[in-house]
Amino acid sequence: MADNFKNFINGEWVEPSTGTYFENRNPAKQKDLIGHFPRSSREDVDRAVAAAKAAFPDWSRTPAPARGDILRRVGDLLTERKDEIAKAATREMGKTLQETRGDLQEGIDTAYYAGVEGRRLFGHTVPSELRNKWAMTYRRPIGVCGLITPFNFPLAIPTWKMFPALICGNTVVIKPAEDTPHTVALLIEVLEEAGIPKGVVNLVHGLGEEVGAAIVEHPDIPVISFTGSTETGSIIAQQCGRMHKRLSLEMGGKNAQIVLADADLDLAIDGVLWGAFGTTGQRCTATSRLLLQDEIHDEFVARLMERAKGLKLGYGLEKDVEVGPLIHEASLKKVEEYIEIGKGEATLAMGGERATGDGLDDGFFFQPTIFTDVKPGSRLATEEIFGPVLSVIRFGELDEAIRINNEVKYGLSSSLYTRDAVASFRAFQDLDNGITYVNAPTIGAEAHLPFGGVKQTGNGHREGGWEVYEFYSETKVCYLDYSGKLQRAQIDNYEASPY
Repeated sequence: MADNFKNFINGEWVEPSTGTYFENRNPAKQKDLIGHFPRSSREDVDRAVAAAKAAFPDWSRTPAPARGDILRRVGDLLTERKDEIAKAATREMGKTLQETRGDLQEGIDTAYYAGVEGRRLFGHTVPSELRNKWAMTYRRPIGVCGLITPFNFPLAIPTWKMFPALICGNTVVIKPAEDTPHTVALLIEVLEEAGIPKGVVNLVHGLGEEVGAAIVEHPDIPVISFTGSTETGSIIAQQCGRMHKRLSLEMGGKNAQIVLADADLDLAIDGVLWGAFGTTGQRCTATSRLLLQDEIHDEFVARLMERAKGLKLGYGLEKDVEVGPLIHEASLKKVEEYIEIGKGEATLAMGGERATGDGLDDGFFFQPTIFTDVKPGSRLATEEIFGPVLSVIRFGELDEAIRINNEVKYGLSSSLYTRDAVASFRAFQDLDNGITYVNAPTIGAEAHLPFGGVKQTGNGHREGGWEVYEFYSETKVCYLDYSGKLQRAQIDNYEASPY
């Protein structure tokens, strides 16, 4: 008998007001029921927001280094429970245990980094233009933050959003993806054990159109952070614009790996296999386009296909598995639709079907797929598929590759394989992406650097690194005039100046 899980509101695990639940099943083994999770309502969101709002005054006045102490304890506890939580994440999300361990490590790194930032929430002191006057800034918290997270990094992305928000002195209401609610519930258990005060962090499970919408529309949540599709992000942006909310969006990608003729081809093949088929292609930074220079195109494709055909599919907790399932049936059907689109645009070189047999029949498995002869500007070359589908595009010179990379509506990540230093710096300068790697795949962000993209990938904010702390805090400007007389900026200082 599977458990009924609960929401976490005001420091207590509570049942949803609706009394209804949805199933959470293992995408590799659909007969494996992980549990029933609350299908919550606006009433549950209201309760969570009220708790977060009530907790905000005391938490915001807690010294930031003390807030950091709690997050360092969270890092310690996540380290102790790393394998346990990683196995739970693999069970509900599907990617391999090696990958979910990496997911956990990213959360651990984010906890320790955020903990240190509790002593580094710097403001500025600057000279006033007037005599006997002091001028400075400091960073202050904003209020309740609504966090909406995706399924593909069920622990890392919630920590990217939550930990900086907490360090800055905000309180939180989080809604995880309905496909991966268990991992976030385990994260909340860790925060509870680490001593997070009641009401500071609140978890409300549910569907996006119900709980997610209620969070976005709530008048007492001034800050929203969302990771997901560009289509949903556009809807959220419209609502937040009407309500004057601060909003961070991290959305789609159509990332290209460019390989020049002088590259280390073995290294480049390793990179594209990991970038395209790691996490079953379900990353916003996944390598969905492979741009090959004419001289190496045929050899590279032949060697890549030989390697790709040897990838082992299966349940991520089983030995030597390299590619897990897609997250659900709808995702699998979307990939199948793009296979049919691709057959009309390009050459299906390998894959293109559901993977069955050898224990795969009860999961959402799809063969690693490669299309060749893909034309720039085609749907395969420009639309996000979010599955194990790689589109190979031939090019002549680097200028052409840069143009092809830049012509899509997304701008998250890009990659160039070359031994040429000049080409490397051209890539850094000219590839229109938020992230560019040289001699590494399009995936591999590190917790202490900013993460995000341009164009329809985001709205200008970054997660991770030092920039995210600016999103979760406001700048307050303070002046102290100790001259003992009225001083008028831009007037007295210039009228009295001898210069």
